[in-house]
Amino acid sequence: MKEEILRVKYRIQGKDDYSFDFHSHQEYEIYFFHKGSCRYLIHNKIYDLEPGDILLMDGLAMHRPNFDPDKDYVRSLLHFSPEWIKGVLEELGSVYLIEVFQKLHHCLIRTNESKESKRLEELIYHLAELKKKSDHDDLAETEMKVLFIQVLISVYRLGQLVSIKIPNQKGDKIEHAENIANYIQKNYMNKLTLVTIAEALNLSKSYVSHVFKEMTGFTVMEYVMGCRLTQVKYLLEIEPDKAIHEIAYDCGFESASHFSRYFNEKMGVTARAYRKMRLQNR
Repeated sequence: MKEEILRVKYRIQGKDDYSFDFHSHQEYEIYFFHKGSCRYLIHNKIYDLEPGDILLMDGLAMHRPNFDPDKDYVRSLLHFSPEWIKGVLEELGSVYLIEVFQKLHHCLIRTNESKESKRLEELIYHLAELKKKSDHDDLAETEMKVLFIQVLISVYRLGQLVSIKIPNQKGDKIEHAENIANYIQKNYMNKLTLVTIAEALNLSKSYVSHVFKEMTGFTVMEYVMGCRLTQVKYLLEIEPDKAIHEIAYDCGFESASHFSRYFNEKMGVTARAYRKMRLQNR
């Protein structure tokens, strides 16, 4: 589970090697949507994407794309460790270039495929090409940092040119799905079922199940478990002396054995190994 300081994927299509489960990660992310049909869920917000849209995420907000496999789905992705670039930004007096990730946690920039967005796409292409040869070139990391700062400047400009908070006329289904997500975010640590969620929101059980799956691409209980997993990962790092089974119970897992199987399946390592890795990376 060694973490990379920078990952760049340029104009990938359809499925790729990234997880399409509901997930979170430590790195910041720049997601650039180029073409096709995609509805994106971040935390408890749902965005119907248009070509040229850019999503900025701090990574810890759970997120997942919901796309039609029979239609085009083209996007570019950048995952980066803020620690990797922060020192250079401090020297330049430009830490504000990454403050948006920390302050807003996630946001949408609608570029309408402007000239600046085309420039950003070119920068991402060159960065991806440079990353491919970085293992064989001592100068590559310096070049990558210089180029990546240009990427951040371009994103910052785009954020200044258009409203970061996009007005969105949402239909009833999206609004209901967001309400369901919001309720789960606030109550994941309790025992939740379709019935309890439906009753709390004054909706029918079948409607809750159907509308959430239609709008997000996965089931209500998958979302519940994803919320619990994200909080467990957070607590494993910030409460290093707390027993793992206590953290699991606090986050809504009802048995240590179920938690252990679920964590290992989703993360590829045990909770103990994950905690050790995260504490070593501090």
